[in-house]
Amino acid sequence: MSSDFEGYEQDFSVLTAELTNRIGKIPKLVGDEKRQLVSSVEKQLEEARELLEQMELEVREIPPQSRAMYSSRMKSYKQEMEKLDTDFKRSRIAYSDEVRNELLGDDGNSSEIQRAHLLDNTERLERSSRRLEAGYQIAVETEQIGQDILENLNHDREKIQRARDRLRETDANLGKSSRILTGMLRRIIQNRILLVILAVIIIFAVLMVIFFSVRGH
Repeated sequence: MSSDFEGYEQDFSVLTAELTNRIGKIPKLVGDEKRQLVSSVEKQLEEARELLEQMELEVREIPPQSRAMYSSRMKSYKQEMEKLDTDFKRSRIAYSDEVRNELLGDDGNSSEIQRAHLLDNTERLERSSRRLEAGYQIAVETEQIGQDILENLNHDREKIQRARDRLRETDANLGKSSRILTGMLRRIIQNRILLVILAVIIIFAVLMVIFFSVRGH
């Protein structure tokens, strides 16, 4: 598991180093050349985000006792990713002194003011984006908690259902036993009645024998 993480980690380090170098070149370019580099950097930034997601999934699979070290490294990589995003956004609207002077000539001061406004707007957008991401993370965590609660409730419901089934089975067995006992008791009573009748018949026969014997004498 840690070997997979370290592999992603190495790829991420190589990619971020290349991104840092390429982002630094963007303000020095203009026109199609700049647009092509911006498009290429956007794709690499997306690759870096995917690597971060893979690394985060690997960290979740690491045993809790070993997870703290990897979580700390993930926090550092996320901060590095945020810095790259910020630098990239600024580089898209920035120009080197040489390029700016070539494009604007005497209007350089006006461009600086516009650039400051753009940077300010970019920072506000970044703050809003971070707040949205934090809200999304809270929503995901809340959803996970809800799923855990539902799973626990379903588990408890299954336990209750099994207990109820066992009670029904016990009631059925008790009913069957009661019927068997009732039948046995009925047969015992019938047998006793037959014994009483048989005893009466025997006593009557003995009395008749005695009666006729005495009468014959």
